[in-house]
Amino acid sequence: MQYLLLVYTDESLLGGLAPAEFDAHMRDCLVHADEQQARGKLLGFQQLESPATAKAVRIRAGRTQVLDGPFAETKEVLAGFNLVEADSIEEALEMAKQLPWAAYGCIEVRPVRNVAAVRSRVGA
Repeated sequence: MQYLLLVYTDESLLGGLAPAEFDAHMRDCLVHADEQQARGKLLGFQQLESPATAKAVRIRAGRTQVLDGPFAETKEVLAGFNLVEADSIEEALEMAKQLPWAAYGCIEVRPVRNVAAVRSRVGA
C-alpha cells in the first residue's frame, strides 16, 4: 500500500540549526532516500519552496479569489513529501520516524487512496 509522508517544518526550530548541521541532515536524508528508492520503498519525494512563494485559489459563491501565501497562519508549514510503499501503516510510521525533520516539525502519515477503485465505483 502507498502512504504519503507529509513533512511539516517549524521555521523557528529549523532557523536554530547551524548551516552545517542543516546540510548534514539534508545529506543524510538524500542518502537514505537513495537507499529507500533502491529497495523499492520510496516511490518519489519533493521539497517545496517557502510558503511565501505560494498562491491559494478559493472559489466561494461563484467568486474566485487568488491569495498570496498559505491559507492559515501556522507555525508548521508543509515543506515536502515522500511517497512510500509500505506493508502497513506501522511500517510507514517507522519510515517517518527515520526522517530528521520530525524533530523540527512533524511528519503526517496518510494512506493514499486507490484512485482506480474510485474511478471504477463512480464510472469514470
